[in-house]
Amino acid sequence: MTTDAGKWVPDRPTVRRLAAAAADCRGCELWQDATQIVFSAGPAKARLALVGEQPGDQEDRQGEPFVGPAGRVLDDALEEAGIGRNEVYLTNAVKHFRHEQKGKRRIHQKPELRHLVACHPWLEAELDVVDPDVVVCLGATAGRAVLGRPVKIGAERGHLLDELPDRRALITTHPSALLRLRGHGGWDEAFDALVADLRVAANG
Repeated sequence: MTTDAGKWVPDRPTVRRLAAAAADCRGCELWQDATQIVFSAGPAKARLALVGEQPGDQEDRQGEPFVGPAGRVLDDALEEAGIGRNEVYLTNAVKHFRHEQKGKRRIHQKPELRHLVACHPWLEAELDVVDPDVVVCLGATAGRAVLGRPVKIGAERGHLLDELPDRRALITTHPSALLRLRGHGGWDEAFDALVADLRVAANG
């Protein structure tokens, strides 16, 4: 069962007020199995906002976005692109970790469209407050949440899109996709492509 999270979004929002209010959100069922809400990190005003899919296992445990293995890949890519992590606003389309318990392991499950819809009021409010020039969509799920339509990474990545009323967007791959290439062919090319996309966003 999902509902619009908008009724939990506070009046006169700031990032801090949004994060505090989101802890009480019951817009979908994902809060029941998550350790905690994972809202955002970074400055309350930023030129770049990076939006991922959802928190992972480490993010769920620590309460911050992009602190697990994919976060380390993103840190490396940001550094290579000449972008300070402390200069960007980091968030996710869905604020709770969707997973399946298998023994002691928690296996990532992709959020469904209904979860994106339920959580969208938070993302919309965040972007209004932070007011970035460019929103970087890390992966297809984030792209769908930000742009409101299905996206194809291969066909659309690396270009500034003028589909949003107040800012531009850029689609690129999620850093977690690179983890599957580590130790195999294609890692260097995939990492360089992510860095190139981030540079386009930073110069946009």
